[in-house]
Amino acid sequence: MTLTNESAARTWFKALPEWNDEALDRLEDLAVLLTAENDVQNLVSDASLAELWVRHYADSAQLLNFVPRETCRSWLDLGTGAGFPGLVIAALRPECEIHMVESRGRRIEWLQRAADSLHLSNAHICGTKVEALETRKFDAISARAFAPLPKLLDLSARFSTDKTIWLLPKGRSARQELKELQGWNHLFHVEQSITDTEAGVIVGTLNGRKGRKA
Repeated sequence: MTLTNESAARTWFKALPEWNDEALDRLEDLAVLLTAENDVQNLVSDASLAELWVRHYADSAQLLNFVPRETCRSWLDLGTGAGFPGLVIAALRPECEIHMVESRGRRIEWLQRAADSLHLSNAHICGTKVEALETRKFDAISARAFAPLPKLLDLSARFSTDKTIWLLPKGRSARQELKELQGWNHLFHVEQSITDTEAGVIVGTLNGRKGRKA
């Protein structure tokens, strides 16, 4: 299944276990906030803003299909940028603590304003580089267009246990990046994105570097 338009994306959301009137209101409000802020700073392209429910909302929310609600209470989103997937996940799973890492000042301010405006008490903005973030373990780790896979793992493996679920939208490079990955014990595979027939999401668990104990 590939979502090809805004109507199809909205219909897809209605089938999510997380979907309710509160989630709808928050995503509608986020759209208004994002559109206004995009006139101030270039958060997303105008073309993608016109297809927000497909290009950003569904592209973010599809990650939930791989993370059981009952086992995920903490989520680390690296390089959140405009708020995807972090803000969308926080809006859909208020019981899960979402930690969004972003180092750019204006993006940090935007994320905090958006989280406050949407009353997302579970959204935590970490205004720093990943390298400076205090080490702790998370149930899920996501990164959307953050860094090539080897660098991403070098920077963030310390936040993972062997049960942490990694969710890495990689676009057209997903299969190639995974094929070329060396030096790690992992159970990663590529899932087809529901928003782009040529895009993939790397999903799975990590068990440390080869030759080392996890």
